[in-house]
Amino acid sequence: MSRDARWKALLELLVERGRLDVEEAAAELEVSAATIRRDFDQLAEQQMLVRTRGGAVVHGVSYELPLRYKTARHASEKQRIARAVAELIAPGEAVGLTGGTTTTEVARALAVRGDLTSGSPALTIVTNALNIANELAVRPQFKIVVTGGVARPQSYELIGPLADGVLRQITIDVAVLGVVAFDAAHGAAAHDEAEAAINRLLCERAERVVVAADSSKLGQRAFARICAAEAVDTLVTDTAATAEAVRRFEEAGIQVLTV
Repeated sequence: MSRDARWKALLELLVERGRLDVEEAAAELEVSAATIRRDFDQLAEQQMLVRTRGGAVVHGVSYELPLRYKTARHASEKQRIARAVAELIAPGEAVGLTGGTTTTEVARALAVRGDLTSGSPALTIVTNALNIANELAVRPQFKIVVTGGVARPQSYELIGPLADGVLRQITIDVAVLGVVAFDAAHGAAAHDEAEAAINRLLCERAERVVVAADSSKLGQRAFARICAAEAVDTLVTDTAATAEAVRRFEEAGIQVLTV
């Protein structure tokens, strides 16, 4: 197992459990305890975990993995969700994409849609996510609008008043939100308040709002609210969403698509 793969696995386990012992992690990943100790020390240097005697813990309940380490979490569900979201978008529309792993998959699904291979433009993509803009910039049929702002390393998103300035000058047909939490009572939320503020503005500039979230995000709360549930038109999630969760969102007036 490569170091990057090992680090990704360690961080996944740490987020799930909150705490890991060296011996426990070594057994899980089938590597030596010395290797895990070295990994923990190096990850602690990058402030991605807190080293403890005999193991490691996450930084706290609001701990957030950098985007590059989140790509494997619920990957198949996110790809199914992304394909379903892509089908909701009509040729020629202006689409806002926030940052995140699920919205990155939406961008990829749009890029391979057969009816979007040509046009002037086939789509206008507005995003504050550097990685999404980078992936789609090679598609000449897409008009790419990047908001500007200050880059947030965890999510590759541009935030701050420079991003505000661009978004207040445009209108879009649909905003696709990636969220860390979505609850029928408390709305859509992110870990970071500056990120949430940009996402909120993107919603306000959109004719309709789509939340793309796997079932692990539903019924959860996070620090910074993006928008109320009532501001969302459609939720696209996976079939592991409970009937009760789906009912609550439908009662809030949201169309729920499970894939």
